[in-house]
Amino acid sequence: MKLQFTKMQGLGNDFMVIDGVNQQIKLSANTIRQLGDRHFGIGFDQLLLVENSKRADIDFSYRIFNNDGSEVEQCGNGARCFARFVHDKKLSLKKEIAVETARGVIYPRLEDDGNVSVNMGVPQFSPKEIPFIADNDLVIHPLDVDGVNFEISVVSMGNPHAVQVVADVETAPVASIGPKIENHPQFPAKVNVGFMQIISRDEIKLRVFERAAGETLACGTGACAAVVAGIRRGLLNPRVRVITHGGELSIAWAGGSAAVWMTGPAVSVFDGVINLQGKEYAA
Repeated sequence: MKLQFTKMQGLGNDFMVIDGVNQQIKLSANTIRQLGDRHFGIGFDQLLLVENSKRADIDFSYRIFNNDGSEVEQCGNGARCFARFVHDKKLSLKKEIAVETARGVIYPRLEDDGNVSVNMGVPQFSPKEIPFIADNDLVIHPLDVDGVNFEISVVSMGNPHAVQVVADVETAPVASIGPKIENHPQFPAKVNVGFMQIISRDEIKLRVFERAAGETLACGTGACAAVVAGIRRGLLNPRVRVITHGGELSIAWAGGSAAVWMTGPAVSVFDGVINLQGKEYAA
């Protein structure tokens, strides 16, 4: 089977995007792992699958797979690339679309300057919603990791995040502590781990260790979660510039039941076709 795809990136967070509207797509976890291999496949952080929605009031359905084959609920950088893809491929001529994800509906919007803004929905803090094993919704939770206490803020942006404030993101123990928090027993569905350095009330630096993907150059939902956590802690203003290793995002949250807005770039790298015949792509 020949599969058409587009390679895209948002701040270096890279994606294989597939049109499932005009192609019959059935991908096994093994096939996704093979496609995600940077030496023997296409290589990507996540695979994005564009499908028609079954709801009349929704434009598209959006599925997201990590390069290990696991399916996840949400991806902020992917949402921007999704909007750019459907517009560039003329699947929709709308500047703003409604997209159904595994954890609700998001609303990406193409801006006149070429960036994409996304209404990422209302952040959730209830431990049950994240999910996180704790008795109460606290702004700061203690978390014991190998006998060392870490102060984290937990938030769901459609996917689970644990955010901690660090003095310097460049020296933060992302590679060593990230996977330990990701797999901590208090997070039954695992968790994305953010390391946030406060530069000012309007600017932060951020690194994120993502579930099943490791550290990526940028994480859109991680940026949203970090800003929301910083605002709840009283450290940040309602609009914040987020600096990642891959580039910059603008995140805005008015607090309470307001939605989080994310604005940043989405870039097509190349179009391609891959032949999926062969035992390496078997289920």
